[in-house]
Formats: sequence, structure tokens, C-alpha cells
Amino acid sequence: MYLRIRTELEQQIQSGALPLGTRLPTEAELQQRYSVGRATAQRVLTELAQAGLVERHRRRGTFVAEGGRQENLQRMANPTLQGSEIHGRHAVESATVVPVQDTEIALPDVANDTPVNQLRRLKFDVDDNPVAVELIAVPFSVAPRLFDENLEYLTVHDYFARHQIPAAKSRVYIDPIVLDEATATRLLTRPGQAVVRLRRLTWLTDGKLAEAMWHIIRPDLVEFFIEQTTLSTTSS
Repeated sequence: MYLRIRTELEQQIQSGALPLGTRLPTEAELQQRYSVGRATAQRVLTELAQAGLVERHRRRGTFVAEGGRQENLQRMANPTLQGSEIHGRHAVESATVVPVQDTEIALPDVANDTPVNQLRRLKFDVDDNPVAVELIAVPFSVAPRLFDENLEYLTVHDYFARHQIPAAKSRVYIDPIVLDEATATRLLTRPGQAVVRLRRLTWLTDGKLAEAMWHIIRPDLVEFFIEQTTLSTTSS
């Protein structure tokens, strides 16, 4: 129940359903709404505060904080994790089938003449600020009908799951790069800044590459974190 309540509130904060400054339910209100004990309600609000999503004020209550724009970095590698992500519209810039040699991302151990689906999108936050440029490359043989999907909202790992494509593992790299002029223009910021590029590779159960993708993110609008639960799962 603790995980269910926390995930529900996290998603409401990230989606903008609970905007900055919104007062969250009190511990007593959470107890009544979800039929849980005080310890569970207290843990939910405490951990949301520790993650920077809310601020707790004695006698005043718990309020959505600016940190509501934080994102869980582990979600990129583990599609089974639920919770925060960039909530806002996605604008498709291009969707083309090109040989590997013409892609803008490296696909290790894939021959240069192999056709791949290459998708570029611009992601916005709930205030319609451009947050990230995303490039996805999936070998055509892995997903020949990928572009039949609604590309604005396509999530590749979800697509793999729905079409029984046997993805086995993902690895995320954190690359420090200098923002080029074209990307800076897309993100409405200045070129030459040091920024973070999150790059993911996904492999199938047979060891072949299923996907290569990267995000280039505006660091002034999104803060990434990694969170590890250390308490026993038998706790309240």
C-alpha cells in the first residue's frame, strides 16, 4: 500500500495534476482515504520530501515543491519501474528508415548497411518548455511496423512488451557533451554549454542489439536522481 500511494502521488505531481505549491493530503487524510495506518501515511510523505518532490512544514502541511521536476534515472534502464517521467507533449521532428552508417547514434555490432528506424522527438514539460531532444534507433528487422504507432507517445520498451519482442537487458551511459548550435536552438538555450546526454542500449535475449537511443536534456529544467530503497519490504 505504501508503494501504491507514493506512486500515485508521484505521478500526479509529475503530470501537473498537483501543481507547484499544491497542498497534499495530511497523514490523517491519507489514512482515511486508503485505509492504512499512520506509519504508512507518514512514510509516504516523508519519502516524497526526501526525494525533493514536496516540502513539509510543521502545522501548515505538505506542499508540492520545485523539485517536482526531478526524474528517476533508473527508469531509463528498467522499464518495470513506475513513477516520475517527463510529462508533457512530444513533437515528432522526423521518422525515417536509414542505414546504420547514416544514423546519428552508434549501434554497436550492427553492420553499416543495416536499415534502422530512426525517430527524433522534442519533449516538453507541462509548462510547454522544451526539455529534451531524443533520438531513437531500432533495427528495422526488430520492429518493421514501428512507425505504424502513434509516434508522439511511443515508448519503445512498452512497444517491445506489447509485441512480444524479447528484450533482455538495458544499459545506460551518462555522457558529458558540449551543446551544439542545432540542439541549443531546439531547446531554446545557448550553445557551448556543458550538458548531460543519457544514452541507452537495449539487447534481445539472443544478444543482438534491439535499440539505441539518447536524450539531451536542459539541466536547468530537469534534475535526475537515483533512489535505492534500503528498508525491508516487510515494513509498513
